[in-house]
Amino acid sequence: MADSDSGERSEEPTGKKISDARKKGQIARSKELGTMFVLVGSASALLLMGNALVNGMVQMMLRLFSLTQKEAFDVHASFQVIMQAASAVLQPLMWIFVIIALAAFVGNILLGGMSFSWEAIGVKPSKMSPFAGFKRMFGAQAAIEFLKSLLKFFVVVIVAYLLLKNLFPDILGLSLEATPNNFAHAVNLLLWMFMTLTLSLVIIALVDVPYQLWKHNNELKMTKQEIKDESKNSEGNPEIKGRLRRLQMEVSQRQMMANVPDSDVVITNPTHYSVAIKYDFNAGGAPVVLAKGVDEMAMHIRKIAKEHQVEMIPAPALARSLYYSAEVDKEIPEELFAAVAQVLAFIFQLNEHKKGHAKRPIPLAKNLPIPDDFKY
Repeated sequence: MADSDSGERSEEPTGKKISDARKKGQIARSKELGTMFVLVGSASALLLMGNALVNGMVQMMLRLFSLTQKEAFDVHASFQVIMQAASAVLQPLMWIFVIIALAAFVGNILLGGMSFSWEAIGVKPSKMSPFAGFKRMFGAQAAIEFLKSLLKFFVVVIVAYLLLKNLFPDILGLSLEATPNNFAHAVNLLLWMFMTLTLSLVIIALVDVPYQLWKHNNELKMTKQEIKDESKNSEGNPEIKGRLRRLQMEVSQRQMMANVPDSDVVITNPTHYSVAIKYDFNAGGAPVVLAKGVDEMAMHIRKIAKEHQVEMIPAPALARSLYYSAEVDKEIPEELFAAVAQVLAFIFQLNEHKKGHAKRPIPLAKNLPIPDDFKY
């Protein structure tokens, strides 16, 4: 009992808890994953559009350094020249920005998905508290962020060292190349070094993403009491639900008892069971169970049947079979058609005999045709 009543958050969060937290903007996010995507996207954009950007800059510089006298002294003409020269650079720059923006978007929604919450962007006194600020600066989370920063530093330094060690001959060889070619080669080396350095951050992301998922799940964990309270609030008070079920059962039973006078016969087990059956010749189909009960309910059905002069036939095996296999207001199972047909035939002949239209019927057989699967 002490464990169940304690405030220890040992239970996994429920679906409602996760959904409510998401509405408040509390979702798992990894800054390292977002940063890695932005940097890799930037390197990819430069590798894809680098040549186009360089060519555009060359065209722009050539145009700007070849102004005519009229263009140089005419403000309107100078402005048109500048716009024409800049257009050569705008397209590759636009594609670079699009790629980086797309990488930033994907990197930030990859973990946790898209989420927007007014509550998350609202002003909270706890965020403005100096004490809470010091706690964030010197707490466990700050220590973890410091360790991640150290890990990033060492990973980048090691990768940069390995890159310089392997590419050092190529870097020295740039001085031996012709001027236009060595510039292009140097830019190409820088871009691939940048790409490799950014890809090294994948190691940090692979560490940070599982940690953020664990941290988010741990923050949402619940106490046993919180789960009980949530269950009560979402499903309703058990006492009220029980009372409603009892009321519904009482209404159903009253309706069932009101149908007993309309039945053709009540098949009974003299000690426990009673089942009221009706067969509508005009509607066709199979006989229908109007009411059924056991013990006190069975006695009540018999009392109503007696008051309304409904015939009662003792057939213990058939009464048990109908009680367990048939539903109220539903047709009887096909397997019991033969047995019930014999009972109804006997009742109809008995009614005709009472009216003086027929002889007294032969007594009902004691062993009615009930399949073994329907014997209880």
